[in-house]
Amino acid sequence: MPHIADPVAANPVVADVEPSAFSRPSGFLGALYSVVAFVLEEGINAWVHITGKRVRNGDLPWLAAPVGEKGRIGGAIYARIAQRENLESHIPAAAGLIPDFDVLRGPSFDPSAIRPEIRRFYEHAAQYHLDVWTEVSLTGRFFLWLLVEFISRRMDQLNFPISSLEVARGMSSQIVQLIDPQTNAIRYTGWLRRLKSSGHVIYAGLYSTVRIPGEDDPCVKVTFPCRGTANVYLKPVQHHDGSFGLDSSGSAFGRSGFYRIVVSGPEHRRVRYVKTLHELFHVYVDAEGILRTDHKVCFLGITIIRLHYKMTLLPASLTANEEQDAAAPTRT
Repeated sequence: MPHIADPVAANPVVADVEPSAFSRPSGFLGALYSVVAFVLEEGINAWVHITGKRVRNGDLPWLAAPVGEKGRIGGAIYARIAQRENLESHIPAAAGLIPDFDVLRGPSFDPSAIRPEIRRFYEHAAQYHLDVWTEVSLTGRFFLWLLVEFISRRMDQLNFPISSLEVARGMSSQIVQLIDPQTNAIRYTGWLRRLKSSGHVIYAGLYSTVRIPGEDDPCVKVTFPCRGTANVYLKPVQHHDGSFGLDSSGSAFGRSGFYRIVVSGPEHRRVRYVKTLHELFHVYVDAEGILRTDHKVCFLGITIIRLHYKMTLLPASLTANEEQDAAAPTRT
């Protein structure tokens, strides 16, 4: 059943921010830069077309996702999706990534075993401020630099911070709901995160939950529109201490993992499952009661980047949640 949006706490305007310009060489080096960028982008596109599975639109509904076009994605992608699919953009003050955490319940995952602080974050992520730290491995630094410098900067999407100085000024976070005006149901939930130092988009993603054929439990689906789209399917994990995990380390098509998708004609798409690219999240409450997340991205068994987040309630949200906790019945 689709979740119904809150029409009161909504703002129909989604603003885009032009990132600060990044340095690009001129002359011969500029021409070389353009050649390398072209070869990388077209090479990825050709690789997916050649090696990807041909899927007719609608045959595998769990793969369906809005696709981006060649060029800049940025924060304006939500407005473009809304216009294309006749949706309305809303920015509720208490919106979450997963409106009801219980939808993740399955044979091996019990949402009630997860600490309530973690559940609250996923159901009301817009109420939180995020601090972030990053560490890039020596081995992965070159590969990440190639991706960010020649592809991510140009499309303003997936601008992973390579230097810790890039995140020194923090990261902005905004939840965007795309609503079907006929039913008032949430079609997509966007999570837009930017580097405050430059305005570059780290993630312009779409979040939902879905069942996929190779996993027993519902998965969290994260879509990153780019030239086509990149879908990540993460299976939920409960830990004995009440912490929460998300794991994309599946081993075959139809399981959790990373799926790169490109348009292949008016009725088909090409889908490449990349089983060597994995993401792991561990969301927990530390000894001081602070909500934190460890995020690791691995490729070919090599850890490329680690991100650490500290999530704290915004002041107004903190007061509201304290009043809610005081009014709630005590569990025994």
